[in-house]
Amino acid sequence: MRMFGLRVDIGMLLEPLGFIKVLQWIFSIFAFATCGGFYGETTLLVSCKGVVNKTVTAAFAYPFRLNTVVFSEPDPERCGGTWTDSYLVGNFSSSAQFFVTLAVLVLLYCIAALVVYVGYKHVYQHNSKFPLTDLILTVIITFLWLVSTSAWGKALADIKISTGASIISQIDSCKAPGTTCHFVSVTRMGTLNVSVVFGLLNMVLWGGNTWFVYKDTNLHNQSNKISQVVGIYPAQRI
Repeated sequence: MRMFGLRVDIGMLLEPLGFIKVLQWIFSIFAFATCGGFYGETTLLVSCKGVVNKTVTAAFAYPFRLNTVVFSEPDPERCGGTWTDSYLVGNFSSSAQFFVTLAVLVLLYCIAALVVYVGYKHVYQHNSKFPLTDLILTVIITFLWLVSTSAWGKALADIKISTGASIISQIDSCKAPGTTCHFVSVTRMGTLNVSVVFGLLNMVLWGGNTWFVYKDTNLHNQSNKISQVVGIYPAQRI
């Protein structure tokens, strides 16, 4: 099949190498979408001078620089001067951005690889540099998925602590005389949990794909030739 003067082999998408690449493309989309698209709020009830059970919130989102997120004021007079700007604790942007950036780069690489698989299959199969490069990148990406998912999983655990009930003890305004604070709720982080799961799935998928990519390299062909030579000329017993 030819398209725009290019020989397109759609059947490549049904082979393990092409099919797995499609899955990697889809899973990378879910990984960065579930992490990068999150928006949440932490809510407290504050009672202070002239104010009873006023709801205050702190809204946070990707890239999770929580130390820049400030709680809303209980009232225009700021509780008679006892309420000061209070921030969440922690900056988890490095782990979150590492995870999302890797997912986006992997997405772009998958698109490029699929173009080569489908449109330039003959070049890929007859030029040993392409399969070898693909193998090296596959190993590197597998390792990066392991590192980024581990870092993001740890950051997510810390985000849950920094936005949970323990934050009240870290807000100085809640310790002022005549002021009481009660933790109400925090947005559920199910989608962030899913992002970690997709990170692990991506790692497994890329790790498993290493074998299929390896089979297309000269390294696999050379090992087959060596094994055949050994089989033809078995070692003689003394």
